[in-house]
Amino acid sequence: MLKAVLFDMDGVIVDTEPLHNKAYHQMFDDVNIDVDKDLYASFTGQSTINICKRLVDRFNLNVTPEYLVNLKRKHYKYIFENGELDLIDGVLDSIKDFYANNLTLVVASSASMPGIVQIFERFDLNQYFSAKFSGADLKQSKPHPEIFIKAAESTGFKKSECMVIEDSTNGIKAANAAGIFCVGFKSPHSSHQDYSNANLVISSFKEILYANHSQFFTF
Repeated sequence: MLKAVLFDMDGVIVDTEPLHNKAYHQMFDDVNIDVDKDLYASFTGQSTINICKRLVDRFNLNVTPEYLVNLKRKHYKYIFENGELDLIDGVLDSIKDFYANNLTLVVASSASMPGIVQIFERFDLNQYFSAKFSGADLKQSKPHPEIFIKAAESTGFKKSECMVIEDSTNGIKAANAAGIFCVGFKSPHSSHQDYSNANLVISSFKEILYANHSQFFTF
């Protein structure tokens, strides 16, 4: 029986990808590196620090990963405070539906905790969620399962009673490795992602209404 839902944030709750894309590319320009589309797509679902470690190694940069993180976050902060941002269509209704049916909701995102807090305060989401987990605070980021294992443990329920909602290849791999039922949300904002290992693939949150969970939650 479904008792808890573990939400990714970027691409599932809110469409921050255009903001991150712009901030990353401004950072790439700052250090004069050319990141192609395939390499950039492979970053989806990973923490900023791990992405920056990969960049330092790949381009033999004479700066630290932490320096790149700070550059990127400086650009993101400006864009976040001065740009438009919306929740993903239908996600708030889905969150309210699960919450009204007494499910425990947890966010498990590769975003930094300050970034998660920014989003939750901006859209008044704290009232629905029991816990927040940031991959940036963990030893391993997605596709490692650590974040979903910890998020599931925080609910007090068995992993077989939890469901992950993810939009990225790395996130789906992490849910699989954690042994948790995974819904792959095929967002129009998440390109070049592989949903083949998700237990269920959706393009609308209406497909996972709690009233119908016995039909789709078969794990």
